[in-house]
Amino acid sequence: MPDVQVTCINKQPRNDPHEGITHLGGINWKWPRSQVIQSIESGANTFFTMVGGKRADVGVVNGPNGKYVRTHADGYYNDNLLALPECR
Repeated sequence: MPDVQVTCINKQPRNDPHEGITHLGGINWKWPRSQVIQSIESGANTFFTMVGGKRADVGVVNGPNGKYVRTHADGYYNDNLLALPECR
């Protein structure tokens, strides 16, 4: 099971910014949010961010409009994904 670093995101404005993330990407890859969710849930991959020298794992959250991704570290959800730059 590869451990993959997320270094960028693409998003569309919505009421909940986490639900607005459409794609996640890294070095030489960019996947739709739905593919990342499926990969996490199947156990095929784990994903993480490194912001300010701290690792945060990407997890799947059930929101009012369906599943979305969000980072968590030390038992707390945080906004590390939203701190990443836009993917090109």
